[in-house]
Order: sequence, then C-alpha cells, then structure tokens
Amino acid sequence: MATNIFRGKAIYQPTGKAAEYSPWACNFFTGCSNDCEYCYCKRGVMRCNWSNAPKLKKYFKDEHHALLVFLRELKRNKDALKDAGLLFSFTTDPMLVETLYLTICATEIALEYDIPVKILTKRADWLDSDFRLYIEEVPLWKTKRHLVAFGFTLTGFDEKEPGASLTDERIDAMRELHDLGFRTFASIEPILTPAMSRNMMAATRDFCDLYMIGLISGKDKDFYNRSHLTLFCRWLLTRDPGYFRVYLKDSFLDYFDIPRENLCGNFVSRDYNI
Repeated sequence: MATNIFRGKAIYQPTGKAAEYSPWACNFFTGCSNDCEYCYCKRGVMRCNWSNAPKLKKYFKDEHHALLVFLRELKRNKDALKDAGLLFSFTTDPMLVETLYLTICATEIALEYDIPVKILTKRADWLDSDFRLYIEEVPLWKTKRHLVAFGFTLTGFDEKEPGASLTDERIDAMRELHDLGFRTFASIEPILTPAMSRNMMAATRDFCDLYMIGLISGKDKDFYNRSHLTLFCRWLLTRDPGYFRVYLKDSFLDYFDIPRENLCGNFVSRDYNI
C-alpha cells in the first residue's frame, strides 16, 4: 500500500473496499437518515459515532468553512482528480435535504476545474422542478453536464431502506437524468437476492451506463444460496458484448475465485472512469 495517501478533511483517497468505487472521495457529513439495515457505517468503525441524522463533520465550523477547505484540497490535488474523478459520499447520502446544498456547491467547484464528479444516492426527491430549472439556467451545468454521473443504489428491497426513496422512484430519477444528458450508474451492492439484482439491471439497462456489483459486507459465504448466485454470475458472464457495462467488485470475484484479468467483453477494470 502506498504511503502517500492523501487524507484531507473533506477530500481523501479511500482504501479497502471503498476504493473500488472511486480512488478519490469527499465527505462533509457523517450520519444518514436512510437507515439502511445493511449499512456498513452502522456496523463498522463508525458505529460509535453514527447517527440517523447527518451531521457536519466536527472539523468544519460551518458550511462556508467546509467549502473553503474543499476548494483548498481540490486545488492541491486537481491533476489527480481530473484523471480519476471525485465521488460523493461514503459517510452519508449526499442528496438528503441536509446535505444537498454542499454537494451541489462542491460539484460546481469541481466542474469549474473540469473534474469529473460521481454522486451516489438513494434519494430521488431532490430531482424536482426547481432543480431541473436550475440546471437548465446555469451555464456551468449546460456545458459540463457530461462530467457528472448520478448513481443510485438499487437492491430492490425498500423495507431494508426505510428512510430512502422507493426503488421505483430512484429508477424513474435515473431515467430522467439520463434523458437530461447526465451519465448514470447503479450500485447493485449489496446483492440481497440474485434474482432481485438481475431484475434491477433488467429494469434500468436502457438508461444505466455502468453497474457496480458486490456482495453484502460482514457476512460469511453461507449468507447466499450458492446455486442462485452461480446462476446470476453465469447470466452476467454470458451476455453479448455491449449488453451492459459492469464492474464486478472483489467480493464477487473472490466468492467464485475468478481472476479479474480473465474478464472481458462487458466488464471494466477498477480504474474505469464513467
């Protein structure tokens, strides 16, 4: 592991499983009202400080200070960020009512420096008429929309994500954003049942530019029905080239002992930038 990992107060380089989603990320808040049953933050190293309401990280005096820190850290790493892009966020949902303002402001700062942005959310309620009007009127969003990718976690089990938008609402939002000219991606992680994950992909294939697929964390291999997961794996591996674009996370490949270098066709590598 490299020793020169950048760990700023807003922008940082994730390690471990998070790094598979993006080599660079931004967290302004901790805590999340989606209250997902399987959330790794609630069970992992953050569990002692976790809250069902997002809270600005203690280092930041207020939102203005958070943006100043973000800008300073972005300028320091702008060349690397241009190459790899920046993801919002791992320690909250970046499109909650409480987090949306900072996410949009920071995205616009990144776009001014031609830095690609990925936003991963379980919310769809922010995509209202006011937001659509805003992105149509602000020139930055018109000219650099191609640098923004909106992602939605799609497990297909609303009861396990009680505070999030309904799955159908997320799918509708993905379709609309794709029609507006944004890149879109889906996090099929965690797979809760292989059949539902396949349904999620079938429902979104026409307007999803990338699927990121992984197993649930913190569970042993017996969590899954191996034959069902094997059928899903076979379905993924036998689609015609161009059917979809997929990143299989290490958790999935390790389960089947598949070397990443053996993948081809519809599958992308870790350094793929949507």
